[in-house]
Amino acid sequence: MDLLNDHLLRARASGAVFARTVASPPWGLRLGGSIQLAVHAVVQGRGWLWLDDGETEPMRLTPGDVTLVRGGPDHSIGHEPGAECLDPETFRARHAGESVSDDPGATIFLCGAYRLSGDIGRGLLAALPQVMPLTPAIGDPLREVISLLSRELSASEPGQNTVLDRLLDVLLVLALRSSFRESPTTPRWYRASADPRLKTALQAIHQDAARAWSVPELARISGLSRASFARIFREALGQTPMDYLTDWRMTLARDHLRADDMSLAQIAERVGYGSPYAFASAFRRHHGQPPGAWRLLELANAGNSDGRDRIHGG
Repeated sequence: MDLLNDHLLRARASGAVFARTVASPPWGLRLGGSIQLAVHAVVQGRGWLWLDDGETEPMRLTPGDVTLVRGGPDHSIGHEPGAECLDPETFRARHAGESVSDDPGATIFLCGAYRLSGDIGRGLLAALPQVMPLTPAIGDPLREVISLLSRELSASEPGQNTVLDRLLDVLLVLALRSSFRESPTTPRWYRASADPRLKTALQAIHQDAARAWSVPELARISGLSRASFARIFREALGQTPMDYLTDWRMTLARDHLRADDMSLAQIAERVGYGSPYAFASAFRRHHGQPPGAWRLLELANAGNSDGRDRIHGG
């Protein structure tokens, strides 16, 4: 059980769309803040990225750099800071006929958007800064994946969608790894999962949340005394093992309520409660309302949300 892999699978993380663009100055592209996670990489030439919040300084993009942008304010990329930026449809139409051979000063850049579902997906996104620039060294796999993506997007070939899907999966994992290594907002569970004293217990909780775990049992599989395990766990995760287990069960329950057609009895069994009544009682304590009412409210909110994110390239 790899905790990062588990989170990505449960968040149903996927590359929604990716585009390779060639643009000669002047150029600028504005992207909506509804995009949950955008990734940008310049393959050739130069560019600038800035948030449309009026507060963030523009960031220079050079070949080999990868930049993650979390949803929130709109953001723009252009040939220079403050360049006139077009919406994706207009930008695509304006630059559709350009190629690098027409102008050696053109910029080639990649733009992608990822979708992550549910509370687990939101938790991953919340662990990222608003803008995360990454500069992978020569030979870094992240740099190599960007190069492969650029080549694959330069022409249409049989099986291209399958290749792109796999490369996008790899890109997301490598980018998150790099971000979590450098970011002060890295989730505690990610850092704790690298601790050999806690790794086994965390893997066990995530692999079988429905099991009636106890602190002595988790301490035993960790090779620690009960007192030492409880102390180390609290120092690393900021909560007791049983509180962590309950929070994880509630996270899973919310995603089941939001996304699945399972009954409350089935969800209760899936997340470790002996009956729908025990589950409803725990859920009410955690959320202030019963799971059935919570589910209806979430479904109503989802029905009022469009949820479509778009990036287009030329």
